[in-house]
Amino acid sequence: MKIARRRFTTQKREMARTLVENRLSYINKFYNFKINRIAIKNTVTRWGSCSSKGNLNFNYKIIYLKPELADYLIVHELCHLGELNHSKRFWALVSKTIPDYQKINKELRRVHIKLI
Repeated sequence: MKIARRRFTTQKREMARTLVENRLSYINKFYNFKINRIAIKNTVTRWGSCSSKGNLNFNYKIIYLKPELADYLIVHELCHLGELNHSKRFWALVSKTIPDYQKINKELRRVHIKLI
């Protein structure tokens, strides 16, 4: 049973990596940020994160989100490469490609990672 579960998780991570890399490639044509590394993880409480080294991390469960929520999440983490905080400048970056980010952010907050 463990092998089947591990294979399932590996397949989902590969699907998530493909989704994230494709969307980042498309979206980052606008921002042109330097991405160091992309990691797909199985985190319990976070959809994504960005490090000061330019590493972007995403929860593999991003594949279960509606496309507009997944895109928001990807843009959010990508914009942290320009502003590693949640300042007005950060949100201005996000709003350049996701003008209704506030509405989408509220919707994403209602989606619980553990329940997906």
